[in-house]
Amino acid sequence: MSLLGIDVGTTGCKAAAFSVEGQALAGAYREYPTLHPREGWAELDSRQVWSCVCETIAEVARGTAADPVTALCVSSMGEAMTPVSRDREILGNCILSSDTRGGEYITRLAEAFTPAAFYAINANIPGVNYSLPKLLWTRDHDPRLCERADRFVLWGDLVTYLLGGEAVTSQSLASRTLLLDTRAGDWSEALLEATGIPRRMLPLVRASGTLAGEVSDGMAARLGLPRGVAMVVGGHDQCCNALGAGIVRAGRAVCGIGTFECITPVYERIPAAATLLAHGLNVEHHVLPGLFVSFLYNQSGSLVRWFRDTFAAADRQHLAAGEDLYDRLAAEMPAGPSRLLVLPYFEMTGPPGFVADAAGAIVGLRTDTTRGEILKAIMESTTFYFAECLPALGALGITATEYVATGGGARSDAWLQIKADVFGVPFLRPRHADGSVLGAAMLAGLATGALDNPAAAAGAWVRIERVFEPDPARHARYRERLAAYRELFPRLHPLLRSPAPPVR
Repeated sequence: MSLLGIDVGTTGCKAAAFSVEGQALAGAYREYPTLHPREGWAELDSRQVWSCVCETIAEVARGTAADPVTALCVSSMGEAMTPVSRDREILGNCILSSDTRGGEYITRLAEAFTPAAFYAINANIPGVNYSLPKLLWTRDHDPRLCERADRFVLWGDLVTYLLGGEAVTSQSLASRTLLLDTRAGDWSEALLEATGIPRRMLPLVRASGTLAGEVSDGMAARLGLPRGVAMVVGGHDQCCNALGAGIVRAGRAVCGIGTFECITPVYERIPAAATLLAHGLNVEHHVLPGLFVSFLYNQSGSLVRWFRDTFAAADRQHLAAGEDLYDRLAAEMPAGPSRLLVLPYFEMTGPPGFVADAAGAIVGLRTDTTRGEILKAIMESTTFYFAECLPALGALGITATEYVATGGGARSDAWLQIKADVFGVPFLRPRHADGSVLGAAMLAGLATGALDNPAAAAGAWVRIERVFEPDPARHARYRERLAAYRELFPRLHPLLRSPAPPVR
C-alpha cells in the first residue's frame, strides 16, 4: 500500500505518494498563474487549478502501480473559497488572501465586536485577508453567483468533494474564514448571525484526521487510482507542514518557505488571549488532536518568483540540460551580505503587522548593483522580517534553538545559510522538504491505521538531510543590517501608502 499527500498552494499544486515506511515513491507538480483582473484583485482560475490537481494525482497513480494508493489526504492554502453547485460543478474563481476586496466589512465587524470579544469566539484578528470579507463582497456584488452556488468551499475540502467525498472542512481551515468558534470547533452561530452568512453556504466542520469518504469509482477510473481509496480530512497547509516537519509536540516551531513564508509554533493549549492580541497572533487547531498553532507569515517565495519572472525571464531559453534556473541565479549572489535592503511589502503582509497600505521597495541601488545582489537582498530582507518578529514568540514561551525548514525555498542552500546567519541558530533541512505533502500523507496513514501514532510516524518519516550552522562573523554583520532594516518601514511608509499611478 502507499499513502498519497496532496498540497494545493497559491502558485502551484503537488502530489506525492509514500510507502508506509516513509519512502517517496512518486511525485508530480503543476504551476498556475495568479490572475489580477483589476488593481488590488488576486484570484485563481479554480477550474484550471482543479485540472492541475487531477494531473498530479494521475501522474502519481501511474508511478505507484506496483504499490497502489490506499488513502489520501489534502493540505491546502487557507482563506480562498470556491463556489460550487449542488452537482459538484465549479461556478467561479477563488479570491486569494492577498486580494484587497472587502475591507469595508472588516470595519463593520469591528463596530459589532471589540477585538477581545471577537477573539473570544474566533481566535484571529479580523483582516481583509480572511475568507469572510470576500464572501460578503461576493454576496453584495455578485448575487447571481451566490444564488447559483450550493456552498463555498476551501481548497482542501474542494478536492475531496470533487473526488466524491463529503462536503467537510477541517477545524484548521475553517478558522481561516473568521466564522469558526475556535473553542467549540464548529461554526459560530453568533458570527453567522452577525454577518448574515447562512450555515448552509458552508461545509460541515470536522477534526483533521477523520474520514471524508472514498474516491468515487468514476473519479478513480479517470485518475487511475484503485477503487475504494479512503479520503481523510486534511488541514491548513502550515498545520500539515508542521506535522511533516516532525512537530508533534508543544514548544517547537517549523519554518515553511513557500509562496508565503510561515513560522509555526505549536502549543498544547490556547495561550492567554491578551498576550496573543498584544503581538498580533492568531491561534487555530493543529491537525493533531489536543494541539494548537500560531502563524507568523509574509511574502517570501512569491518575491523570489517575481524576481525570476522579472529579471531572468530570458534565461529559461538558455539553460543547459539538467540545469536549474534558481541554481544559476544563486551562483550570481555575492558571498557576503548584500549592500541593499528590501522592504518585503509587495502585497499585504501577515501577522503581526497586517500592513495593507504599503508597497515594496529596494533601497541602495547603484550602477554596479547586479541582479544577484538584488536576489540576495530579497532573501535577506524576507528573513529580517521574521527576525524582527521573534520577540512575539519569546513572549509565548517559544525560544527555538533550531528550526526545521520545509517548502520549496528549503531546497536553496544559499537561502537556508542566510537564515541561519541572520537568526544565529541552525536551520535543518529534512530529506523530504515538501512538509505539507508529507504531513498530509502521514495524516492519511494515521487515520486509516497504516501508521501507529504521530511520534512514531515522525521518527520514521522525518529524517534530517543537512544542518546549516550560523557563521558568527556573518551573524554579527547581519545584526547591523537588521538594525538598519528596522528603520526602513517607519521612514518609507508615509511615501509608500500613497496609491501608485496605474501602469499604462
